[in-house]
Parts: sequence; C-alpha cells; structure tokens
Amino acid sequence: MAKTPAFKRKKQNRFGCFCIAVVVGMLLAVVSIDGMRLQNKYNTYLAREAELKRAIEDEEKRTTELQEYEKYTKTKKFAEEIAESKLGLVHDGEVIFKPDEEK
Repeated sequence: MAKTPAFKRKKQNRFGCFCIAVVVGMLLAVVSIDGMRLQNKYNTYLAREAELKRAIEDEEKRTTELQEYEKYTKTKKFAEEIAESKLGLVHDGEVIFKPDEEK
C-alpha cells in the first residue's frame, strides 16, 4: 500500500473543511430565514390576539348594558314612558297642553 503524500492529505483536509463550512453556512441561513418568518407570524398572531381581546371586552360591556336595559324594560316606569310616547296615554287627572298651531 502506498501512502498519499502529506501535501495531498492537507489539500483533501482543507477541501473537506471548506465543504463542511459551506453546508453549515447554508443551514445557518435557512434557519435564520425560517426564524424571521416565524417571528413575523408570531407578531401577527399577537396583534390578532390583542384585537380579539378588545372585541371580547366590547361585547362583554354590551352584554352588561343589554342586561341592564332588560331589567329596565320590566319596570313600571318604562311601561308608562312607552304608553305616553307611543300611544299618547296619560294618567287620570293629567292635563296635556299643546301649543297652538299657526295657520
């Protein structure tokens, strides 16, 4: 068996190191690009989450207002106001004054 001379082994060794460095560099580039892409998605999801939380808070506030309005509609005062405004009804002994219509 013949041994390869020392200077050829060094060249082969350098070429191997160069190939490994190129592969590692390419992997680093791919991982970096995917990392940036994932960071953008993450930021988008955070913004969407904040938007949805605001919408939930608004709907909870609206629900509370509707519940309060529901309680109000069950009162006698509400029934009287509707009777006066929509139907023109008045209490016994109550007098309604209307302005004269100009002719």
